[in-house]
Amino acid sequence: CAPPDVVVWPQAVGQVQELAALCHRCRVPMVPFGTGTGLEGGVNAVQGGVCFDLSRMDAIAELSLEDFSVTVEPGVTRKALNKHLRGTGLWFPVDPGADASLCGMAATGASGTNAVRYGTMRPNVLNLRVVLPDGRLLHTAGPRRQPRKRAAGYDLTSLFVGSEGTLGFLTQATLRLHPLPEATAATIASFPSVGAAVACTVQVLQAAVPVARIEFLDEVMADACSRFSGMGLPATATLLLELHGSRHSLAEQQQQTEEIVRQNGGSGLAWAEGLEEREQLWSMRHNAWYAALALRPGCQGYSTDVCVPISRLPDVVVETKQDLQASGLTGPMVGHVGDGNFHCILVFNSQDPEEAQRIHAFTQRLGRRALAAGGTCTGEHGVGLGKRALLQEELGQEGLDTLRSIKAALDPHNLMNPGKVL
Repeated sequence: CAPPDVVVWPQAVGQVQELAALCHRCRVPMVPFGTGTGLEGGVNAVQGGVCFDLSRMDAIAELSLEDFSVTVEPGVTRKALNKHLRGTGLWFPVDPGADASLCGMAATGASGTNAVRYGTMRPNVLNLRVVLPDGRLLHTAGPRRQPRKRAAGYDLTSLFVGSEGTLGFLTQATLRLHPLPEATAATIASFPSVGAAVACTVQVLQAAVPVARIEFLDEVMADACSRFSGMGLPATATLLLELHGSRHSLAEQQQQTEEIVRQNGGSGLAWAEGLEEREQLWSMRHNAWYAALALRPGCQGYSTDVCVPISRLPDVVVETKQDLQASGLTGPMVGHVGDGNFHCILVFNSQDPEEAQRIHAFTQRLGRRALAAGGTCTGEHGVGLGKRALLQEELGQEGLDTLRSIKAALDPHNLMNPGKVL
């Protein structure tokens, strides 16, 4: 971890502007901080400087039930917003697992378990209020504007979503809200192989089943989660599925899903429709990180984050499992397979240089395997410090030069979160 020289806690956008302008005049690096739940070293102050902790800017500034939108400051987390929305019939569905800052989620282009139905952060951000590196204030869609669609000029909002704090401070986000489903049902299905589970995923999507979540655990992760959460899962490739809809449509969706699961050799479907049962199931999934670490107490973890086209997913997952075994690494697999996005949670002894080197070599091979399959080196965690070389391979020299030109136009002195992404 690389600490900053100074930490400041602004409580209003004007203070962020003043502090940014001061740092800009003195050529001091600036690092935005939300809740610190990112996984790619995005808040490391690799050149020192000033850390802007925005957690005290925690106002929910505006809620419009008729427009299905809400405006939040960077200190508002995902769980805090959904608690505020109780009783309105609306919710914000993007769920990366951690109770992250919503502006931080926008900055990293986060997604999570619900993305297959509701999308990632990118389509769910309508407007951003950004303090630029020199202290100027930018509204990416214009001040106080929140249209459901727009074709006016370059899409500045999408430029800043996923910018990882390298272009400015996201001090306010206007977000798209969604109606709560009338009925919800979740289930767990076990499969004889990884290939069968992933093939089932593809067929569920091809059949246009309006699945809200479809999560994959390999046999190592299923066993680890079962022991950690006490759920009693068999140690086989596993899918966790959740359906959202009306009470009438849900029964039809369940029947269709059961049929596809059986066709792929799956078993064990028992639908949980009560809130407590469903929360227990998804708590198990969200604790996968801790379940993996429990396989080797005292060791550290690192999560990969590749995403590939759905058609290539079965082959890439199987090849990756073979690579893990050949490398002698502990790396249970979990993924948002409805999007083609999966993670290996690599558990290793950081004091063992040889094992750390094998981890690095594996992650590079996995990233290049995803690129060769027409995918990306990062589906939701971001580039941060560790994937900069892979980003160049993914975009090519012209793509990277274009990113550098944008960076230079907005931050010519490279003061915003230097050393990240580029």
